[in-house]
Amino acid sequence: MVGLRYFNVFGPNQSPNGAYAAAIPLFMDAVLKNKSPFINGDGEQSRDFTFVENVVQANIKALFTDKDVKGRVMNIAFGGRTTINDLFFKIRNIVGNKVEPIYRETRLGDVKDSLADISLAKELINYHPDFSIEEGLKITIDWFKVNSK
Repeated sequence: MVGLRYFNVFGPNQSPNGAYAAAIPLFMDAVLKNKSPFINGDGEQSRDFTFVENVVQANIKALFTDKDVKGRVMNIAFGGRTTINDLFFKIRNIVGNKVEPIYRETRLGDVKDSLADISLAKELINYHPDFSIEEGLKITIDWFKVNSK
């Protein structure tokens, strides 16, 4: 058995509704409706986002690796930081509108920065994310355009 620890996975079919909705579907839903999304704090907190197809790739590679990975735990992410502000502006630019975010107080207990060390996954299962953040965002936005109500 091998453990794969996923970091901030996003992609099509992710709901923008509910108390635990993630930033990406919330931002996409708002921007596509020409509404201003909320950003907690100054937006300079960062996350290591990864597109769902990268996660699928990691699972397949872990399943079929010929290396002994029994009992190992690996981080699965893109391996780079993206600030919440950068994320918002990437989404806004892909959609092509000029809506601005609304900043509000930082949430109590919010993590300032998150970055996954994916070196072990690269070494043991030859994991290299095929999809960049931008590519994943474009695919996800296209899905939202067709499926959002």
